[in-house]
Amino acid sequence: MTILTQVEQTEIKYPSSDGEPMAESDITRDYMIYSVEAAILYFQGRSDVYVSAHSFIYYEQGNNQAVVAPDFYVVFGVAKRKRDNYKVWEEGGITPDFVLEITSETTQTKDQETKPEIYRALGVREYFQYDPSGDYLNPILQGVRLVNNQYEPIPANNIAFDTLWLCSEVLGLELHIISGELRFRVPETGEFLKTHKEENLGRLAAESAFQQSEQARLAEQQARLAAESTLRSLLTQLLSSGMNLEQVAQMMNLSTLEVRRLVGENF
Repeated sequence: MTILTQVEQTEIKYPSSDGEPMAESDITRDYMIYSVEAAILYFQGRSDVYVSAHSFIYYEQGNNQAVVAPDFYVVFGVAKRKRDNYKVWEEGGITPDFVLEITSETTQTKDQETKPEIYRALGVREYFQYDPSGDYLNPILQGVRLVNNQYEPIPANNIAFDTLWLCSEVLGLELHIISGELRFRVPETGEFLKTHKEENLGRLAAESAFQQSEQARLAEQQARLAAESTLRSLLTQLLSSGMNLEQVAQMMNLSTLEVRRLVGENF
């Protein structure tokens, strides 16, 4: 007969969801997808960067109520693999380095009051909030950075209410708001990060442009060959009529070498 220990009888469960359907607005969902896909593509060459969105982070072993679910987060120094949830004690105590919350009417209180303290205690080095609606934050993108265990505001480069940017030292990227739209930008190249779909569309557009260029080159080559064929036929007729090479060259405003190249050594 197997006797279960007290620990085994009361094994703590760490669910990957709360059992409720995930209800996000179209705007929140789209920015979560953009952030995750753009970051995954940007860090695709690194095996020690984990990128996720709206998944549970459990930060106290034995306490499944000690949990938070950022809209988007990045962890450095852990294996890049699929996870049902993120348990800090199973990751060597490594916590997220970057968190972005997409603020809305139902989340603004937690995003501005409760979560900052949790993230500070976890040692999240940078915490950003983005308000796509422009109803709850001014400016609509804000960030703080952990300095001496306290969050300090990250200076924003304001151009207009809905156009500004902040620098993330953790990601090595700039977070830009362009007419209210969030985009990540590589400061060294000025390139804005794309999603998988945008990357594929860009690749397809480049391939289409290359094919059009090749078709144009081939059409030009065929036209040139056709023109040479017509000229070759005319030169041959003139030479066959009794004119010599120099006369034909002078008449056609060509060099004798060019005439000889076109008609060959037969004349």
